[in-house]
Amino acid sequence: MGLSGPRWQHLASRPLSLSSSLSGAEPPPARADATFKVTMVPGDGVGPELMTAVKEVFKAGDVPVEFEEFHLSEVQNMASEEKLEQVLTSMKNNKVAIKGKIHTPMEFKGELASYEMRLRRKLDLFANVVHVNSLPGYNTRHNNLDLVIIREQTEGEYSSLEHESVSGVIECLKIITREKSRRIAKFAFDYATKKGRNKVTAVHKANIMKLGDGLFLQSCAEVAQLYPKIKYENIIIDNCCMQLVQNPYQFDVLVMPNLYGNIIDNLAAGLVGGAGVVPGESYSAEYAVFETGARHPFAQAVGRNIANPTAMLLSAANMLRHLNLEYHSQMVSDAVKRVIKQGKVRTRDLGGYCTTGDFVHAIVENLRHRPIY
Repeated sequence: MGLSGPRWQHLASRPLSLSSSLSGAEPPPARADATFKVTMVPGDGVGPELMTAVKEVFKAGDVPVEFEEFHLSEVQNMASEEKLEQVLTSMKNNKVAIKGKIHTPMEFKGELASYEMRLRRKLDLFANVVHVNSLPGYNTRHNNLDLVIIREQTEGEYSSLEHESVSGVIECLKIITREKSRRIAKFAFDYATKKGRNKVTAVHKANIMKLGDGLFLQSCAEVAQLYPKIKYENIIIDNCCMQLVQNPYQFDVLVMPNLYGNIIDNLAAGLVGGAGVVPGESYSAEYAVFETGARHPFAQAVGRNIANPTAMLLSAANMLRHLNLEYHSQMVSDAVKRVIKQGKVRTRDLGGYCTTGDFVHAIVENLRHRPIY
């Protein structure tokens, strides 16, 4: 489908997307040639292969997006202050990015904060949103799941404040502030309100960390009072893990500090098919970054053509929605879901035998024979 004439005028005049209004991050305007510039950071592991899948699908769907691609990696000797600044400059100019996992080595080499963390902090990407949704046609133990995990990701346990107080004793500081706790709580309740959700559950460990998690819990409760139409509950993190496995249907929107969010994102992704199928996104007041919901480099699959591109493609579709390209967003999302529902072409993680290339080819064929919306 072309983008000239009345069709493009309709797309360009659309109001801001829901995701942008939640965070304040407005999608950038299209350029004179009616394309959007987006920063692309493939990352490590199978990230480059997944980004190749995105580019192939976008090309087949005539999606009006141009990528500025940057390779940033701490494990491939492609990380430096200069490269980081180049990526940040591009993200600040474009306002929107799509990113793979930048793998963080466990070895300490003089810098505690990873490049992944530094990107989040410099852009103030405080809210990570992972929508865990069952895929039609792919059955798991719990089907028809629909829950949202909202994670504060600029403080908490990931504050990079560690030191050896005396030999053999390490202190690792967890930072919880009222300002950032209230901000993520407000984001969660705004999300619930605008998406027609009914309940927000705060996840914590305030029974043990009485001051830190206690402040987070208190902040959520205070914000909840401003949203009387949204039911508010809280749950201890360990019980939350068990309840998600036993009866995930009781949850709607969950909001939590950094580390708990990282754990729950991965647990919940496993409920609907794994890291390869769940999209994610991160927001600041100005910027939006789209990535997989469960962040894994899947290094053992590099070059083997077996990675599942579903999560990245659905993230890309969400990015298009953020850019107000609703038609193209729906087109890509529907093509991915049709291929999965048909069940003929599935990657190994979904019980099939097909390659990444086979899966992408099936999506491209779906786009060529897509219905006209």
